[in-house]
Amino acid sequence: MQATIGLGIPALTNPERVKVSGVEQPASAAHAKRMKQGRISCLQCYIGGMSWTTGLLTFFATILGMEVFAYVVHRWVMHGFGWFLHESHHRPRTGFWELNDWYFVIFALPSIVLLVLGTSGTTGDWATWIGAGIAGYGAIYLGFHDVIVHRRVESGYVPRWSYMKRIVQAHRLHHVVGTKHGTVSFGFIYAPKPEVLKAELRRRGMDGVRAAGAQDGSGRVVERV
Repeated sequence: MQATIGLGIPALTNPERVKVSGVEQPASAAHAKRMKQGRISCLQCYIGGMSWTTGLLTFFATILGMEVFAYVVHRWVMHGFGWFLHESHHRPRTGFWELNDWYFVIFALPSIVLLVLGTSGTTGDWATWIGAGIAGYGAIYLGFHDVIVHRRVESGYVPRWSYMKRIVQAHRLHHVVGTKHGTVSFGFIYAPKPEVLKAELRRRGMDGVRAAGAQDGSGRVVERV
């Protein structure tokens, strides 16, 4: 029986062979020598089609790309034809779940597919790193948006770092507007200064702005503009 190194990944015990994108092929003499010396792990051999440096760069680039993607989707899909789901997030929540949660499921599917394809060797290692990047962004979104801002899970965290204060306040200003159109700040890990957002709301005449003291979808009092 072939040995594994966890998660069903086969261990390569022959230093003369290496898996590249799921395909076993002869290793270079230098690679085989490093393998014999124990300087390359079996896991590194398995994902040997992409270096760790390139993989990590792909991972972080994917996270940054997801912020751009999330901004576009949030502004023109969720506050556009997808408002029928997102509207629930701009209304007081009556239970733990809301229709808007389907977006989290929808956006998780590409990550799952890419991770399965990448780790199974069906595609190149790029799929694993991109899938992990999408999942990483999802984890950041979950922690910031659902735990810190909307407190769907109480953590006791109080933002003290200026960056965290800025993005938290920016998202609360997003919820000042309870309608499909007229709101500001659609990003999640980047946001303009709150003063800029408040000025933009005033410039727009604050169409759709809730009365001060009204609650957002998490039950928190919305920001005063």
